Amino acid sequence: MAITLKDVALRAGVSRSAVSRTFTEGASVSDATRKKVKKAAEELGYRPNALASSLTTGRTKLIGLVSDNFRNPIFLEVFDLFTRGLQERGLRPLLVNLSGQKDPAQSLQMLQTYSVDAVIVASSTLPPSFAEAFRDAGVPVVNSFGRHTTNPNVHVVGIDNVECGRMAARTLIEHGYRKVAFLGGPVEATSTQDRLNGFRDVIRATPGVSQTHSFAAQYSFEAGYAEMQNRIADGPAEAYFCGDDVLSIGALSAAKAAGLSVPDQLGIIGLNDMEMAGWNNIALTTIHQPIRQIIASSIELVMAMLSDPTRYPEARLFPCHIVERGTLRRI
Repeated sequence: MAITLKDVALRAGVSRSAVSRTFTEGASVSDATRKKVKKAAEELGYRPNALASSLTTGRTKLIGLVSDNFRNPIFLEVFDLFTRGLQERGLRPLLVNLSGQKDPAQSLQMLQTYSVDAVIVASSTLPPSFAEAFRDAGVPVVNSFGRHTTNPNVHVVGIDNVECGRMAARTLIEHGYRKVAFLGGPVEATSTQDRLNGFRDVIRATPGVSQTHSFAAQYSFEAGYAEMQNRIADGPAEAYFCGDDVLSIGALSAAKAAGLSVPDQLGIIGLNDMEMAGWNNIALTTIHQPIRQIIASSIELVMAMLSDPTRYPEARLFPCHIVERGTLRRI
């Protein structure tokens, strides 16, 4: 039979309320009582019931983790870091797969049903209004990898995607390319729009360099492969800035399948610097996104909001840098 709070109270020689306070964060209990209760609980193998505790504290310690890009391998790393980081702090992640759903209403309703203490929207593609819907409903929220703004309505942690577009364009120009292209993710994604805008800024200001752009159906290997096939059929550019690494790897595979030598006949630069980008058979030149720092900062903000729900929204911006490998010709 399951060990109950009453069993622990009898073993420790204290009241049931003393046992309850011992396992309730922030509750008042003497050190002597705490030691007796913990000792009795260990001897009996008692584990406090988290759901019962939430009825007392009003806190479930559940954190909604919402994302919309489960097909992208980079999110295996993202989810791993988020779930481990939250669990290390005694919080429990509740994962929500949007599956292409752009309306926050369904996610909000589900997470409110589970009485989550806060929500992390982990997406670089959703508009700011998605995370703001949680704030409007009174749910503390952080938008990780969200669209940067200097005056956010919710906490935003991520990178400057416009500057990443500029960085990619400058890198292609430095490598001697004069006919360049942007191959982005879905056109409605905020990350796609911002990276394209930054890319265009630099190309338009550089005499003798031309650019085109196109969009893949989603951030996936298959979409990158299909869109690069289309570009090759139309007559490819000299080099491409692909919206992220998984698109880049799809594009790289399509180029090689068409008999094009990379980087001799076609150059590719990606964004994220996910693990497989560094594999020897890929060796993708890319822009490094500091994912670990973004996730650690997001969790830090969640913890801060749990202590102070009125905390004023802030935007935390992390710098990126180029990682040179083998998919651009030498300068």
